[in-house]
Amino acid sequence: MLGIGAWKQRMTRPEDALPGRDTPIKAAHPHHVHGRSLLADAFPGSETLLLGMGCFWGAERKFWSLPGVLTTAVGYAGGYTPNPSYREVCSGQTGHAEVVRVVYDPQQVSLDTLLRIFWESHDPTQGMRQGNDTGTQYRSAIYTSSADQLAVVEASAGCYQAELDRAGYGAITTEMTMAGPFYFAEDEHQQYLSKHVDGYCGLGGTGVSCPIGLSPG
Repeated sequence: MLGIGAWKQRMTRPEDALPGRDTPIKAAHPHHVHGRSLLADAFPGSETLLLGMGCFWGAERKFWSLPGVLTTAVGYAGGYTPNPSYREVCSGQTGHAEVVRVVYDPQQVSLDTLLRIFWESHDPTQGMRQGNDTGTQYRSAIYTSSADQLAVVEASAGCYQAELDRAGYGAITTEMTMAGPFYFAEDEHQQYLSKHVDGYCGLGGTGVSCPIGLSPG
């Protein structure tokens, strides 16, 4: 028998998803940490990656000051409902994951480096949850902007799985696929832990080091 709230750990079907709306949430303010735009289009030649690691507040903080990362923003991806609200995503009825969009200069920071931070900063074996945060919106996910990125992501997962196996962890449950639409989260969620330095962060890794991005060259 399923426990209370277990239904939130099962992906909703597209036909059952909330209808959403036509009007998007817009990035109303510049980045709270460095003052740059939240828009990827503001950085010609950049690349983007959407990363789901549980609650997006702590996930964004892992990347916003990394050299080579041009900007970050939190939002919703991987679901069905157009332009969802935070409340709707948390209901489990939109299919979205909470994600951080990382816009980066590939000449300054490698995809391998970003992926190493991703794998080491959360537990990618937990399915539809992360720690005490339970629900499909907290699932581990990587949504790429190109097939080349996706190939690197899948290879990195294989490398990290070998390390997790040695440490006694289960199989990686991370969703890895090409990105669909990214919807900005409300302004109050952007750079939340910069605005609220004592705010909640449930992010926690396995303690297993990821070997990718560590070798010279």
